[in-house]
Amino acid sequence: MSDKQQLDFAGREIDVHFDGRLCIHIGECGYAKGDLFVGGREPWCDPDAATTAEVREIVERCPSGALTYQDKSGVPETAPAENVAMVASNGPLYLTGDLDIQGAAEDMPGVRFRAALCRCGASQNKPFCDNSHVEAGFVDAGAVGDRGAGLTATGGSLKVELRPDGPMVLSGNLSIRAGSGRLAWQGEKAFLCRCGASNNKPFCDGMHKKIGFKG
Repeated sequence: MSDKQQLDFAGREIDVHFDGRLCIHIGECGYAKGDLFVGGREPWCDPDAATTAEVREIVERCPSGALTYQDKSGVPETAPAENVAMVASNGPLYLTGDLDIQGAAEDMPGVRFRAALCRCGASQNKPFCDNSHVEAGFVDAGAVGDRGAGLTATGGSLKVELRPDGPMVLSGNLSIRAGSGRLAWQGEKAFLCRCGASNNKPFCDGMHKKIGFKG
């Protein structure tokens, strides 16, 4: 199966859409209990093999936004109550929330609420992760040293701005969890490293200028 495929799986009560441009094969779908996703079966996704509630819950596990659904009862996916950035060990930045990501195509509905963003600098699909961190040998366990200014509210729109050849700027109520899962940082604006070279990951320290990062 080509990673560039976009596939639709129709069901009686709910449809599932797969966007291979975003998939990084985490496996939350394939490892889910039940018969909604079965590797080697044709089709490998059968929305009628699970209840509508199960389809919604399993699809929403997808951390990259590659999977979305269309509930025929008209119930849409909604933003989580809190905007969270999870710094994956040796991997991407997993964002969940009410996301407004610069550079996201209109036909990428999944990244409205869930996205895996590159932090190694090597992705060929910036700002999204494409697993290039593996070949690049990117190493960062996801420790977070700063605590941030704190929050008086959670949720609301989180704008993700990509500075040319520079950091990712997240504006809005935000909580950052370290690779260990610890709630580490809270604030309303964060400048995060996109080049992979910062000595203060996940935050930018200006190293993108020294290494000539482009992206």
